[in-house]
Parts: sequence; C-alpha cells; structure tokens
Amino acid sequence: MARAQTRTVTLPGTAATAANSWQPALLLREQTPAGADRNRPVLYVHGATFGSANSMMFRFDGVSWAIELNSEGRSVWALDFAGFGESEPYPEMAQPAPMTGDPLGRAPAAAAQIERAIRSILADTGAARVSIIAHSWGTMPTGLLATQHPELIDRIVFFAPVVRREIMKEVPALGPWRFLTIEEQHRRFVEDVPAGHPPVLLDRHFADWSAQYLRSDPTSSTRTPPSVKTPNGPVADIMAAWSGTLAYDPARITSPVAIIRGEWDGLCKDADAAWLLAVLTSAPEKRDIKIAKATHLMHLEQSRGALYRAAVDFLQAK
Repeated sequence: MARAQTRTVTLPGTAATAANSWQPALLLREQTPAGADRNRPVLYVHGATFGSANSMMFRFDGVSWAIELNSEGRSVWALDFAGFGESEPYPEMAQPAPMTGDPLGRAPAAAAQIERAIRSILADTGAARVSIIAHSWGTMPTGLLATQHPELIDRIVFFAPVVRREIMKEVPALGPWRFLTIEEQHRRFVEDVPAGHPPVLLDRHFADWSAQYLRSDPTSSTRTPPSVKTPNGPVADIMAAWSGTLAYDPARITSPVAIIRGEWDGLCKDADAAWLLAVLTSAPEKRDIKIAKATHLMHLEQSRGALYRAAVDFLQAK
C-alpha cells in the first residue's frame, strides 16, 4: 500500500459571547493511504504534555505509528487539544508568564474536543463509529466521552492509562498553565529505566523529537532555556485521580477496551491495570497487555514495535 501524506483539517472555533463560551479552533491530522478503508478510522488522543506531531505522527527512522496503522489498511487521525501542538491556545496562554487561575484543559473540556473531532471524522469518512487510541492522561477525557456518547466509539486502546489511586490528599493550586523545557521532558523519559540498563530512547531520536517539540510553540525560543507553554488541566486531573476522584466511571464504558502498558511504567503499574480491568464491568471485551523493557512513553522507545503490533491486533480483532 502506498505511503500516505499527512493532511491537516482545522475545526473552526468561536469567540466567547454572552450566550456561549469560547470554543477553540482545533487541528486534526489525517493520514490515509490510497485504498485504505475510511469506514474504520482510528483517532489518536495524546497525553498531558505533547501533541500528535510528537507522538502518533512522529517518524523514527522514517516510520511512525500512523504509518504502521496505515499498513494495516486503517485511516489514521490525530487530534491536538487546545493549547497543544497546532490547535488554538487558550486566551490565558497569551500572557508572557503564568498567572493565577484554574487549570486549563481539564477532562470535561477535552472530552468535548474529542467529540468535535469524532463528529468531523464521521462526517468526512461516512463511518459509523471511530476507534480510539488514547495515551496516559488522554484516557481520562476519552473514558468520559465513551460514557457520554458510546454510540460514537467502536474499540478503545488505553495506552499507559492513569487511573484512580489514593496517594494524595487534594489537588494543590497549579495555575492555568506552565512552561515545560526539553530537560524536564527528558527527565520524564528516562526516570523509569532501571539503573544500569541501556537507554531505550536513543539520543539521535530525542534530538529530532526535541526540535519538533519546540516548534510546537512559536514562542519557545524567546525564553532561556527554550520552553513550551502547556495547559495544567491534565496535571490537575491526574492529581485528582490520585486523590481518589477519577474523571470518568470505567464501569459505564460499553466498548471493547485494551490496556497496553510497559513493564517499567511508573504511572501505570500492575495494580493500576488490575484495578481498571476489574472496574470495566460493562466492556464486552477486555485485555491487559504488558510489554517488556518499556516505560510510560514506549511509543518513543525501542519497544514501540511491540506496542504497534499489540494495538493493531486489538483494533483488527473483529
């Protein structure tokens, strides 16, 4: 099958009025090779700190996760949430430095953005439903939407989901958004790799990834060190989940669900996956797949091929 070019689709936003709240313009990426089945689209929902160009669409030695899905004949779509990638930032993010206020982009707002993306995909492709691959925090708005509009969703891959724990007393004041540097991202990428084990994210890949990441914020180079403005809503949702309040009720999900996680994932441990599997009581099919020598960010690591294969196997199961 011929390799597809990536097409961008902008979902227009609306200004806030007395009658309606602000609605951001959202960027969707589509990658569908000629001959692929557009009636079985897959939507990628990113996590808490970087958008689709740095995840589903990012190419390692010329091959992205989207290309792997394309090779199975699937139409691939990827959403940037407001404030991430090429979607419209929240108005508060126009400030040169973070201000006080509520965290931006929490799960209910993000779920509404996923719904907009799905309805656009269905209108574009003529498909009846969309399958979703959601990463990390992105599983929260995905799970919420799956309980609100189950008719829109076919199969769900929860990749490295963050779930309910009781390890915090409350969510501290975070502010609307924050700066994230390359150094902070790299620390997250390597912290779960066991001491003495060779890196699972190659330096040459991280160099390319970092350049793409900084390009996601046109103002990144105006700061020292360069940094990317990032909404704090996802962090607030994770802290709320770890305070005992998850943003959705897994028992109300009626789609088939696969949990795919890494052996070294500190944010989705065996106990977390077991808890989620147990409470997905309405899902007609459930899988828990643990991939060796991989962390919370295995889609950027050497084990990504195993992740790709596990996701394809589940999505193509029927």
